[in-house]
Amino acid sequence: MSEPEVDQPQPRSLRRSFAALVLVGEIFVVGFAALVAFQLSDVSGASVAVVAGGTALLCVVAAGTLRSPVGYALGWLVQLLLVLSGFWVPMMFVVGIVFGAIWFVALQQGGRADAITAQRQLAERQHREQDQDG
Repeated sequence: MSEPEVDQPQPRSLRRSFAALVLVGEIFVVGFAALVAFQLSDVSGASVAVVAGGTALLCVVAAGTLRSPVGYALGWLVQLLLVLSGFWVPMMFVVGIVFGAIWFVALQQGGRADAITAQRQLAERQHREQDQDG
């Protein structure tokens, strides 16, 4: 008697999970950068609050839309904005570049992990089919 075939749920995309983690971390970075900008920048507090709030909101929207390519495009926009924020808080040039590199690595390694997972699932499925036929 053969076992009934059980459809296994699709595993979560590690690429998407890694990207979401980076974006959530960047919300904190934006918040801390805003605190520094309030103290050290000549920009008005209201302007800092609007820009920081908008960037943090963009991080949330990007993380929430990572199921589509739009989310990744918004994520790249966040990376650009973090680097550009260095014009108001010079240390943000460094922080933005570091987080841009983390974003890049998260996407690359997450994609690689997803490919390995897909290969493993295919091999398991083929092995089960061979066992059922043989």
